[in-house]
Amino acid sequence: MPSDLIVQAVTGARNLVRGTTAALDDQLNEASIRLAVTGLSRAGKTVFITSLIQNLLALGQGRDTLPLISRRLSAASGSRLRSVRVVPAGVQTLPRFDFAEKLAELCANQPSWPPRTEDLAEISIELELERRSSLGQRLAGNRRIRLDILDYPGEWLLDLPLLAQSFPDWSRQTIARLRQPPRRELAQEFLDFHDNVLAADDPADDATIRRGHRLYRDAIQACRARLGLRYLQPGRFLCPGPRGDAPYMWFFPHTQARAVPRAGSAAALLTDRFEAYKREVRDTFFDSYFRSFSRQIVLVDVLGGLHAGQAAFEDTGHAIADIARGLRDGWGFWSRQRRQSLSEHVGQGAQFAGAQLARRGSPLVGIPLNLAASVLSGVVAPRPIERIAFVATKADHVPAMSRDNLRNLVQTLAKPAAGSTDSGTAVSYHVAASILSTIDGTAPLGGRNVEVVLGVVLGEQTRRPFYAGSVPSNTPPASFWSDRFFDMPVFRPPRIDPSGTLGIPHLGLDEVLDSVIGDLL
Repeated sequence: MPSDLIVQAVTGARNLVRGTTAALDDQLNEASIRLAVTGLSRAGKTVFITSLIQNLLALGQGRDTLPLISRRLSAASGSRLRSVRVVPAGVQTLPRFDFAEKLAELCANQPSWPPRTEDLAEISIELELERRSSLGQRLAGNRRIRLDILDYPGEWLLDLPLLAQSFPDWSRQTIARLRQPPRRELAQEFLDFHDNVLAADDPADDATIRRGHRLYRDAIQACRARLGLRYLQPGRFLCPGPRGDAPYMWFFPHTQARAVPRAGSAAALLTDRFEAYKREVRDTFFDSYFRSFSRQIVLVDVLGGLHAGQAAFEDTGHAIADIARGLRDGWGFWSRQRRQSLSEHVGQGAQFAGAQLARRGSPLVGIPLNLAASVLSGVVAPRPIERIAFVATKADHVPAMSRDNLRNLVQTLAKPAAGSTDSGTAVSYHVAASILSTIDGTAPLGGRNVEVVLGVVLGEQTRRPFYAGSVPSNTPPASFWSDRFFDMPVFRPPRIDPSGTLGIPHLGLDEVLDSVIGDLL
């Protein structure tokens, strides 16, 4: 054999071995976690993700910024965190979560909170772990864990329940809510239009329908801004994203709409746009991104609901229950009930076909049929989210003695729907402050000292005490709303070291992270 052919053969064999070794290393030592950070508007998703990333980076530099994660790694046969890095952008189609920009806003001479999320954004973090045996010996190959994090507008989350609704059903429920106080006052102009201007069987006049759309959109925007309400649909009417307003969004609820509206009528056009909106949600958000995540963090501004009053708090509870139910069971075509039914029908069909073939003397033909049906049944069978953490945010607005009540309260809102199911989903409840902006203290009130927090209100310079009021541990009684005092200031972020080596002060962030990914470390 000529020498050049020998060299090529040796090189090819070496490359094959290297490729096989690399593939085996990837298989054994790499794990990927798809984590969605979700929640209602103003719950602090952007700040949560920014603080999480910065504290992971500091942890990778040897700072104990996430104590529970440090202890988890130490307990795992002596594993050691070697490094944490932000994975460089590749060919992703999603906008990148601009971590550096968010951090710069928090580290400025006059720190400010980042603006609300307006679109989908994603970022990936890689943790590299050195693994050791129980005898302290280093194992071959470091373990690499990739954490893919999705940030998106909280308003969009409440679009997902629409996937299981028809236009007439959604219209009846929505109009019924609008007729109740306190929504009614802000929605009166739209309700007058609905009741007196446009009948469902009227011809589909685009100008009139656009007027109705604007009136409805303005009404729910006012409900959010002036009343602090949360259960407002569709979400893209409040936060349309980069595409802005588009014709498929020009609809509104109408209670006269029938299941099969008259062709060419206003109800027909409203129904068509509602269905187009659902397809857009399913195609561009749910099927493409949301359904792929196996770990969920749901942030809830429970304190904001208490501060805004009974209607806002009950609205928050309604929204959280719907979200929890959807996370448990899925939405639309991919709902747990529908997938379970389809899986059972596939299995029963295969058994029947196999029995028929056996009677005809062809039992062997039924074997591959049963095998294929088993595979298909497994594909359509419900795949539950593995771990869900419900988190009451802004926990630094109340002193330590009130935080257990705050945790119990978010559990009260979510657990009846999330519950403990037979799906294998682990559900946990937490309190957290992504950035700790206060310290605990005491202050005189009504002739006695009470537990307070001390912080600097945004726009001020001096730290002063704040008494938030009592935080109930369960659904508040009527007396809580008739005679209550609940202060909800916006505190200035603390000074944060821009180098990142010290991380960001927080409350409970490590507990939340441990609950959703600790089993994989």
